[in-house]
Amino acid sequence: MSVEFAVALPVVVLVLVSLVAGVVLVDRVGRFQSVAAVTARALGRDDAPAAAAALAGGAPGASTTVRRGGGLVCVVVQGSAPGPFALLPLRATGCAAEGGR
Repeated sequence: MSVEFAVALPVVVLVLVSLVAGVVLVDRVGRFQSVAAVTARALGRDDAPAAAAALAGGAPGASTTVRRGGGLVCVVVQGSAPGPFALLPLRATGCAAEGGR
């Protein structure tokens, strides 16, 4: 019985660590999406301080690209995944009407 336990325990630990890392990964993608949307809305109404605060608070260490055109402000937030999925690139885009319309 103890041999089976010794073999199965590392597998169980690996599965649990992967599940927790997956939840953290999904949380980070959700944060990036939220930050992109809030920043795009703030830039759409020309509120640069609110945009900077959203970026600083919600996506530390992420890079941001802002595109304007066609009456829209689009913000792309890019970063890497935490933990064991660190090689996965994460990206989220949020767009809002320019001029607060």
